[in-house]
Amino acid sequence: MYFPVIRNNRNNWLDTAFNDLFDMDWTPRHVTTAPAVNVKESDKAFTMEVAAPGLKKEFCKVNINNEGNLVVKIENKSEHEDKPCKEGCEKVHYIRREFSYTNYEQTYILPDEVDKEHISAKVEDGILSIELPKLAPEPEKKVDRVIDIA
Repeated sequence: MYFPVIRNNRNNWLDTAFNDLFDMDWTPRHVTTAPAVNVKESDKAFTMEVAAPGLKKEFCKVNINNEGNLVVKIENKSEHEDKPCKEGCEKVHYIRREFSYTNYEQTYILPDEVDKEHISAKVEDGILSIELPKLAPEPEKKVDRVIDIA
């Protein structure tokens, strides 16, 4: 927790307040955590939802590895940049800009009933949805045959 230092400099309070603003550690610390994941099941499929605000399609990779497990990778590099000034406006110079980088990779062991050939994924509104269809159950084969008695 940060406790600000109060200075009793009455002659130069504006400069002190302005400089203290940029010297303070008031910005939140970036905490690395895994994104929230929901898994739903219906009769025909499992659906995984991986939440990551600001997530774009090009940040995601979903694949099945050699062991038949689902691998989800998310790599997000973003930079808040100065925007060009339109005609008639005053150009703004940023003293501080924020950069962020998040990297997430998780391997999931899939249930045997998942049809690994027909898995699909999409990104919409900051959520990576992975559709894991179930294999169609094979009907039990009834064997009707006569067995010879020796």
